[in-house]
Amino acid sequence: MFKLNQQTTIVTGGGSGIGRAIATCFARQGAFVYILDIDENGANQTVAEIIADNGSAKCKLLDISNQQQVEDAVAQIVKERSGIDILVNNAGVSHIGNAESTTEADFARIFNINVKGVYNCLHAVIPFMKEKQKGVILNMCSIAASVGLADRFAYSMSKGAVLGMTLSTAKDYLSSNIRCNCISPARVFTPFVEGFIAKNYPGKEEEVFEKLSKSQPIGRMGKPEEIAHLALYLCSAEAGFITGCDYPIDGGFIKLNN
Repeated sequence: MFKLNQQTTIVTGGGSGIGRAIATCFARQGAFVYILDIDENGANQTVAEIIADNGSAKCKLLDISNQQQVEDAVAQIVKERSGIDILVNNAGVSHIGNAESTTEADFARIFNINVKGVYNCLHAVIPFMKEKQKGVILNMCSIAASVGLADRFAYSMSKGAVLGMTLSTAKDYLSSNIRCNCISPARVFTPFVEGFIAKNYPGKEEEVFEKLSKSQPIGRMGKPEEIAHLALYLCSAEAGFITGCDYPIDGGFIKLNN
């Protein structure tokens, strides 16, 4: 079950954290994975890890907020692999601030990466999926799209947009046999989160880590591998009847936080 034999897969932001977990997981199931990332070292490390595990992977270095770079990379992948089977829109950044404290520059940066970046990849990949009349798209959303989180104004805006784009894409391409879903994690412990805590809460790392862990009813943060396993299911043939859905993977955050 859940085999992705030689399916050409794009994972944006696959150089670390959840993206790396998804890329390595998919490669173990037989996918040929392309890492699209701005972080050269991280992308190369993910590729090396996959190849060392007898998998197949390459990386394309780009800024997903730059449409031309995305279009060029996708065209190269199609030339190399004759199509794209799976797109995982994982790349994204976070931000702390409310509507007053968020600057225009901060807002634009979050929008360009988290929203426009997803759009750029959809815009580039969908025509090739339509041509083959099949494809799977998975967008990385967040619980921030469904519940109010303090001081996450711009981030919540961006993930609300991802949810909307997911539903719209799923509806628009039903006749092309293209499925589109999204995953909404709560807090997942990754190098990104570790660095985020260190940057924004210097000297209070342990205290903040404990607080963030306990904010989920299950009592801990998620693991990147747990997100990857859900992603694998949604991108596999076994999930062929699922489209237009948002899947919280949140340790009970949305439903059990009273």
